[in-house]
Amino acid sequence: MEDDSDEALMAAVAARRQQAFRLLMTRHMPRAIRVAQRIVRNPAEADDIGQEAFLRVWNKAESFDPTIARFTTWLYRIVLNLAFDRTRRPAHAPIEEAAEIASGEPAPIDGLIADQQRRVLEAALAQLPERQRGAIALFHMEGLSGDEAARAMGLSAKAFESLLARARLALKKEVETIEKTRRLA
Repeated sequence: MEDDSDEALMAAVAARRQQAFRLLMTRHMPRAIRVAQRIVRNPAEADDIGQEAFLRVWNKAESFDPTIARFTTWLYRIVLNLAFDRTRRPAHAPIEEAAEIASGEPAPIDGLIADQQRRVLEAALAQLPERQRGAIALFHMEGLSGDEAARAMGLSAKAFESLLARARLALKKEVETIEKTRRLA
């Protein structure tokens, strides 16, 4: 069963075979959580979204049609919809953001630079509209092809290309604005 395709495993899940479901979760849960985290920017919420997405996979397995989409495309559509719904809710600051205490150990300069670049990128991504964040997350961060990402977002390939181009331009402007503000401070 471990060598079965995702689509074959989905047929087994539709027949309520828990082992097939566990295999799908093992294969795809980490990626589902990463995609969700890039949209909602909260590890706990991303974990909840991943779990809820797989609950939907279990409950809606019979509606999956491998002739329409690959399993991963179907799963990403579920994850994106759940993540977009979460971003529309009022935000509450997580306890993890309260106050961080520095360890006191000096970090290597490369680590500091990489961390700062990551923070700038995350801050810039946070300013983008959710659909643009989704396009960037799927294409650049998760490595989906343009066609796969377009299907996951429910767009035509041309519409996805346009969305991704707008997202890249907006992201570049946001990074430049953040960097300029940082230099002036």
